[in-house]
Amino acid sequence: MAEALDGHPGDVRRLELHGTLGMVSRSRDFTAEALAHWGWVPSETDEVGERVQDVLLLVSEVVGNACLHAGGAEELVLRHDRGRLRVEVVDASPEHPRARVDRTPAQPGGHGLMLLDRLAGDWGSRDRESGVMGKVVWLEVGLTSRPPWNGRRAAPS
Repeated sequence: MAEALDGHPGDVRRLELHGTLGMVSRSRDFTAEALAHWGWVPSETDEVGERVQDVLLLVSEVVGNACLHAGGAEELVLRHDRGRLRVEVVDASPEHPRARVDRTPAQPGGHGLMLLDRLAGDWGSRDRESGVMGKVVWLEVGLTSRPPWNGRRAAPS
């Protein structure tokens, strides 16, 4: 076990994705397997079942965004500790996610960050370690706490 979300021991799983075909489906399958190992599946309640589906959708979205906007994901990292999950997607692009100024639910495209705003407890991005090109896009969710629909909003560009 490695250091987890708040400095306590937790479980960390990594999936190398660089050059992999079917990154999104592989990432979803990898995440579903990890969630089953951590006891999120089978779901004890409908709420937990919905959170599992939220997590799989968010993983698909963040990995898909890396494919569309950053030349593909290099690694998926899952950090789990006491019912809390942090998802990290590493890519080689230095460009951080920015919400479209003109985004609306009625228009196609541009909904990825809206999903993060609404379904993740928190999310953001950071530069990779010094001297390494790229960024890490991360999100956090709790097993039982679904965020309010009027949650955090990404700053428009």
